[in-house]
Amino acid sequence: MPIETRPWDIADSLDRGARIALYLEAVFEDGDAALIAAALGDVARARGMSEVAKSAGLSRESLYRALGPNGNPEFGTIPRVVKALGARLTAVPVSGR
Repeated sequence: MPIETRPWDIADSLDRGARIALYLEAVFEDGDAALIAAALGDVARARGMSEVAKSAGLSRESLYRALGPNGNPEFGTIPRVVKALGARLTAVPVSGR
C-alpha cells in the first residue's frame, strides 16, 4: 500500500504566538527583504489572510500581492501587517557595534 504524502506548509506550524514570534525573529535577523515578505505571508495565512488584511486596512488581494512570491511591499505596509499579526518590530544592538 503506497504512503500518501502532502507538501509541508510552515503555516500549519504557526499556531501559537511564541512560534510566530520566533519564526519572524529568525527571518528578520537574516535581513533578506523577500524572505521577510514571504514569512509575513506565511504568518498571515496561518492567522487568516482576510482577517489580517482587514486589521491592516488592506484588501485581501492587496495583501496577497504584497506578500506573494513576486511581491515587493512598500515599507509602510510592513509595520501595519506586523501589528495586525499581533507582533511588533523592535531594534536591538548588534554585538560588537
